[in-house]
Amino acid sequence: MFDPRTDRFPYPEKTNQHYLEIHKDRGLVFDESYPYIEKSSFFRFKKFLIRIFLNVVVFPIVTIRMGLKIEGRKNLKMYRTVLKNGVVSVCNHVHMWDYLGIMKAIRPYKSNVLVWDKNINGEKGAAMRLVGGIPIPENSIAGKKAFFKALGEFLSERGWLHIYAEGSMWEYYAPIRPFKRGTALLAVSNDKPVIPLGYSYRKPGWIREHIFHQIALFTLHVGEPIFPDEALKPKDRETDLTIRAHRAVCTLVGINPDENIYEPEFNDSKRIDYYTSTYGVGYRGSK
Repeated sequence: MFDPRTDRFPYPEKTNQHYLEIHKDRGLVFDESYPYIEKSSFFRFKKFLIRIFLNVVVFPIVTIRMGLKIEGRKNLKMYRTVLKNGVVSVCNHVHMWDYLGIMKAIRPYKSNVLVWDKNINGEKGAAMRLVGGIPIPENSIAGKKAFFKALGEFLSERGWLHIYAEGSMWEYYAPIRPFKRGTALLAVSNDKPVIPLGYSYRKPGWIREHIFHQIALFTLHVGEPIFPDEALKPKDRETDLTIRAHRAVCTLVGINPDENIYEPEFNDSKRIDYYTSTYGVGYRGSK
C-alpha cells in the first residue's frame, strides 16, 4: 500500500512536537486582553472579502495542487440539524494547506481553527487570523481563561470550531498520532458533538510525481458526528470521546485499530510509530 512518508521531513520524537521554524515574531501577546474571537466590523468585513477570494481563487488552486478529493459530504446534509447548533471537528494535520481543504469541504459552514500561537505571531499570522485562526495561549494562565471563555461563547453561538488534536503538523505522515484531550474537553464542556475528518493519500501519476515532484494526492473524508456519552462522569466522558474520535479518524482513512491492541494513550511521546503496524493493512491510497 502507498506510504507517502519521506526522509525529507524531520519527524520529531514527540508526537505533538513541531518541526517547522517560524522566522518572524510580530510581538503579539496572548493574554487576557487578546481578542481570541475578533468581532469588530472592520475585521468581519475583511473576512467577508477573504471568503470571496477563497471561493473564487484559492479553493480551485488547492484542489489542483493537492489533488484534493472530498468524500462524505452527504453527512453534512444528513446531520444539518445537529451541525447548525455548533460543532467541534477534528482531523489529522498533514499539509500546510490542509485546513483550506477542510474549509472547502464543509461549505456552506464557516469554521474557526485553533492554531499554534507562534504561527499567529509569525509571517503568515495575519492571513491565518483572516481564515479563522485562533492562537492557543501557552504562557499565560489568565490568557488561557480568556481563551476558553471566548471559545465557550463562540460554541454557544452555534459556531464551528476545528481542532488538530494531534497537536502539530507532520507533512505526509500516514499513521494517526495520539490525540490530546482538548477537543473532547471543549466538546463535553459545551455539550457539542465532534465531527471526525481524515486525510488519506493517493499515489500521484507520473507527471505529478516526476515533473512537479508531488509526493501524494489527498482525499479528505467527512465522518458522522460523535456525541459525548451523557451516562459517564465528565472526566470519563472526555476520555471516552477522545478515544472514539481517534478511532473514527483512523477508520475514515482506512486504519483498523482493532487489528492492533488499542490502548487509550494521549499525547504519548514514545510511540511515534503509532499504528505503523496496522495502517498498511487495508490502508486507502493505492488507487
